[in-house]
Amino acid sequence: MEREKQVHLVIPEGTKVLTRPGRRVGIVAHAPSTPEHSYRVRFADGPEESFRRVDLTIFKHVQDEVPGGPDTSDLYPYVIYRCVVGSTAYGLSQEGSDVDRRGFYLPPADLEWSLAGVPEQLETDNEEVYWEIEKFIRLALKANPNVLECFYSPLVETCSPLAQELIDLRNIFLSQYVHRTYNSYVLSQFKKLEQDLRNHGQIRWKHVMHLIRLLLSGVVVLRDGFVPLRVDEYRDRLLAVRRGDIPWEDVERWRLALHKELDDALGSTVLPEHPDYERANEFLIRARRAAALPGHMR
Repeated sequence: MEREKQVHLVIPEGTKVLTRPGRRVGIVAHAPSTPEHSYRVRFADGPEESFRRVDLTIFKHVQDEVPGGPDTSDLYPYVIYRCVVGSTAYGLSQEGSDVDRRGFYLPPADLEWSLAGVPEQLETDNEEVYWEIEKFIRLALKANPNVLECFYSPLVETCSPLAQELIDLRNIFLSQYVHRTYNSYVLSQFKKLEQDLRNHGQIRWKHVMHLIRLLLSGVVVLRDGFVPLRVDEYRDRLLAVRRGDIPWEDVERWRLALHKELDDALGSTVLPEHPDYERANEFLIRARRAAALPGHMR
């Protein structure tokens, strides 16, 4: 019996949305770190209210909607790469931990070329996210850590021959952009965490743990030229952060030391300044041509 899937796009903070019921227009003031929690939406008259993801629609999508678009549940057979990332791949999973799956899909050309188009991202309530292949490549070129980790996951569940070609090209996406992307993301997130600490006296320790892990990863990428997932050497310390057993001041000292290591790694890295756009583009064109062939395999 096929499991029912709910598919949606992640909604970032600052996005204009339409709520239901009520069909009120507001702005996402806070996006949750996990799907089971609620979004906070700010309305023009000032107040904020909480909504589940299923009760929100991105306003731009409502305006751009074209009749006859594909049923997103029909796109799952076109997922050509699926892997496990997150705590399971990092070696940080505990009892009850979710299994995070990520990957990319290649839709048939007639759907991609249609007015309705296809979504850039498929997501389910079961911690599964699959990017449309062009979106996946663009994110990889920007050194998006979630995407780069897909290239190096040891837990691969689906990989078509075409997908394997892209995995074999993974080094073309590693560049000095890693320093900028990882560094700026952690800095921005710690600023928000400090605001939460001042305003609410609470810290999302799991999020803190993953930010520290991201800095550790970034140092290795710049220094050694690959994206590590396992954190065995730091596992006990990271889990102590997750439990809140390490004082905030000590976590801050660790974070600042890692930023320094990241800077030093940038100074000595052999990674190129930019990723290889030309080879990435050549692969994308080849994939698009494959999707246009009769009988494009699901």
